[in-house]
Amino acid sequence: MGLKHSSVVAAPRDEVFAWHQRPGAVVRLTPPWMPVTIKQEATDLSDGVAVLGFPLGFDWIARHSSAVVPERFVDELDTPLVRNVVKWRHTHSFAAEGDSATRISDEIDSNVPGFLLRSMLEYRHRQLADDLAARQRAVAAGMRPLTVAVTGAHGTIGTALTALLSTVGHTVIKLVRRPATNPDERQWDPANPAPALLEGVDAVIHLAGASIAGRFTAAHKRGLRESRIGPTRALASLAAATDGGPSVFVSASAIGYYGSDRHDDVLTEESERGSGFLANLVDDWEQASEPASAGGLRVVRVRTGLVQTPAGGVLKVQFPLFAAGLGGRLGSGDQWQAWIGIDDLLDIYHRALYDPNLSGPVNAVAPSPVRNREYAATLARVLHRPALVPVPSFGPQLILGAEGARELAEASQRVVPARLEELGHTFRYPDLEGALRHLLGKA
Repeated sequence: MGLKHSSVVAAPRDEVFAWHQRPGAVVRLTPPWMPVTIKQEATDLSDGVAVLGFPLGFDWIARHSSAVVPERFVDELDTPLVRNVVKWRHTHSFAAEGDSATRISDEIDSNVPGFLLRSMLEYRHRQLADDLAARQRAVAAGMRPLTVAVTGAHGTIGTALTALLSTVGHTVIKLVRRPATNPDERQWDPANPAPALLEGVDAVIHLAGASIAGRFTAAHKRGLRESRIGPTRALASLAAATDGGPSVFVSASAIGYYGSDRHDDVLTEESERGSGFLANLVDDWEQASEPASAGGLRVVRVRTGLVQTPAGGVLKVQFPLFAAGLGGRLGSGDQWQAWIGIDDLLDIYHRALYDPNLSGPVNAVAPSPVRNREYAATLARVLHRPALVPVPSFGPQLILGAEGARELAEASQRVVPARLEELGHTFRYPDLEGALRHLLGKA
């Protein structure tokens, strides 16, 4: 029993093969709906080992071999005992189609039923094509290889972003709070970062911060502020003070800046700040990066909307409910939701590194915000399920408290990416249904 899948990408074969050799390739190609943790990537396609962690402590060990650059490589299951039961040999082939295109072919010889693998292969091919296209746009716009320091690198967004950055050719240094254990890590103290922390670094991407999700108690709100304001100011100050250090400082931010209910107002980067706890928090968070601006760095503040990925965030919570046919609108369903697919968010962070025209606040949202009832109907349609079970407004209040429900679950923000659209930015998935189909393997 086996499965074959083939497609053509608009990139030279040498470039396509080199992409697969870089750190992060396995992360970028692993579907986000799969319950997999990448424990180890192969450092050599001729004789390397990748380890994928599955639930219940099961590790899938894949040994690479038979590499012929730039034509093919093979990975085979090498997990003790399991390899006597599960058959797996995956041949990756690359054939040049002219000077600027490559036919990618995956052939899997396995006793795993093919229908379980087809959506995975379709996702991998689409993801690779999109990543290569994004890289080509960046190169055409003047991108050069950089050394990028990233905080929050092991979160949902950070894991995906560091993989994207390394596969397009950047060197990534992960700033971690524990002692560094790998050459690509440096330990940092958010309250008092070491003076040499950013030496040799061209750019900083600052993602770290406690999760906003949770009941809005005094302790939770204090934790949100303490994890953002002080560490951002300390890192921005260090970036400005490091001789020969970063020239770009990119900081996470949020559309909570605009307040929880702006009715039908179309919100751009020029719109005034809203009111409420999150609006105040985000404003202070953005101001905390001001030392970098004062030091002459180009500063980009990425005001992120509702990130779509089944690996985390709101979609991770809603996916199983809608898949079981238990999903529906929240309350009236009239509230606006400014969303963005995770890969489009990564492209925005990447663009912030190399595009000198991008500075200040940037709305990281898709160009087509939707009302909550449309979001629910679209997700249900993608999953071939009804959306008939509305969530009463008191539901989120039980989990988040009245203030948290008002500022998160019931927030209505019709935010648009005006600055990116001015620059002619290309979105991989400008419409919600296309994004959800790709992310959930329903293409």
